[in-house]
Amino acid sequence: MAQKWRELLFLHWKLEPELVQASLPPGLEVDVFDDSAWLGVVPFQMRAIRPRYLPPLPHLSYFLEANVRTYVRDRHGRPGVWFYSLDCNRRLAVATARRFFSLPYFFARMRAQRTASGSLDYRVQRADAAAESRFVYRGAGEVRTAAPDSLEHFLAERYRLFAWQAARQRLLTGEVEHVPYSLQDALVEDHDQRLLRAAGFELGEQQPAHALYSAGVDVRVRRVELV
Repeated sequence: MAQKWRELLFLHWKLEPELVQASLPPGLEVDVFDDSAWLGVVPFQMRAIRPRYLPPLPHLSYFLEANVRTYVRDRHGRPGVWFYSLDCNRRLAVATARRFFSLPYFFARMRAQRTASGSLDYRVQRADAAAESRFVYRGAGEVRTAAPDSLEHFLAERYRLFAWQAARQRLLTGEVEHVPYSLQDALVEDHDQRLLRAAGFELGEQQPAHALYSAGVDVRVRRVELV
């Protein structure tokens, strides 16, 4: 599946590894940097989603997505991403991802608008949520790629996802391919923890420990398989 990911915010909080480990399915171990687990919210725009070699469809291939994620390794030591939730404003995309990728997608009302200052004002609200989540952000400073063994590399350069197939009680994995992200520091003018709380994490007044922005990458997502 070919995709274009655009205008990504990587907003992360530090957590105790034991807290994250308790939330993971069998077969996964929390991955740590600086002896900490990392919990992220990543809002972005999905563009030109389509089977490889086929053109995108005007309505179905363009939507918004925001995921809550952490970082893990499987029993083979392979690093990847574990998703607690993925919000999307296309019902067909939600149904497809749940059925064929066993990923925890949720339909939500979402919008992303440019502010007068040039930031992206990004809103997310599920049908059962009392209030919407809001992230206002933009990139700033030098454009760079993540240095190997850096925190930026640990958080952004992940090329494998994991999913739990509850009906058959088994762990699945899939690979993604893209060039390294072009990254900038993120100026975050507004954020909240509603998506984190919906995923089961109560962080109180704890502020994000790290924020990155990327204009985006072109991606190829392979089908999932058994770990």
